[in-house]
Amino acid sequence: MSPKAKAYLVLLLGLCIIPWGAILIRWAQEAPALVIAAGRVTIAALLCTPLALARGAPAEIRALERRRWPLGVAAGVALALHFAAWVSSVQMTTIASSTVLVSTYPFFVGLFQHFFLRERVSRLTAVGIGLALLGSTLIGYGDFGLSRQALIGDLLALIGALMASVYFVVGRALRQRLSLLGYIWPVYGIASVTLLALGLGTGQPFTGYSGLTYGMLFLLAVGPQLLGHSSLNYALGQLSAVFVTVAALAEPIGAAVLAFFLMHEAPRGLALVGALLILGGIVLAGREEQRTERSTVPERVPRSQG
Repeated sequence: MSPKAKAYLVLLLGLCIIPWGAILIRWAQEAPALVIAAGRVTIAALLCTPLALARGAPAEIRALERRRWPLGVAAGVALALHFAAWVSSVQMTTIASSTVLVSTYPFFVGLFQHFFLRERVSRLTAVGIGLALLGSTLIGYGDFGLSRQALIGDLLALIGALMASVYFVVGRALRQRLSLLGYIWPVYGIASVTLLALGLGTGQPFTGYSGLTYGMLFLLAVGPQLLGHSSLNYALGQLSAVFVTVAALAEPIGAAVLAFFLMHEAPRGLALVGALLILGGIVLAGREEQRTERSTVPERVPRSQG
């Protein structure tokens, strides 16, 4: 099997695993959102530790310029806030709405690059952002009619997308200087400490839950967190960042299908229209990035989400 064919296969397997994240969160709903988020990231960090030590990740980190260490802290805190907001969202609104809205993070990345990094946003990308904003508005409007709690869940999903974009933008410089394991191991660790501190500071109990709940936390860490998102990073070694990003749109679609069959949660009319607008906007933005990549040297940037 050629390296590219292997990358396609690994990506396909990862896209089959990642959508289970929202389902597992629902099945662990006995625990508060901060406990679920902390458990997911903490277990993932612990599982990474033996391999990180064996591969020399601590030496990589020590060799990094100290002025870049605050970037790692910022990336870890942003990742922690992303999971805290998104897990809360899944518990408050529909899985379809939550996963679609949290997938809008590429647009926040584009806005950050435009306003803070002074990188031009093309007309096609701007149209894509407009479609995504319209779609988000329709989802929010439909969920407002459902309940105020669902609307708050939608807003939390958007906050989760915003924090994910900060994670990507801030971590971009670090990822260019560290291996994948040398990057995610300390960032997961910082996110774990942040979430544990938030949970303890707000009085969230980390013990006393059923074995099923702890099992769901373990599956979240091993499945969507490690195997799922690692597959995206692996695929980036052979496939374009644009293709992998667009392929990742399978997450909200897959999550909605799983929610329909496992939880009898059917997308509502306005939410379905809004989701289609958001996905169409992301595809437009991806096509523009692909056009740009043809005229420049492509840069592999790691993609990872909720």
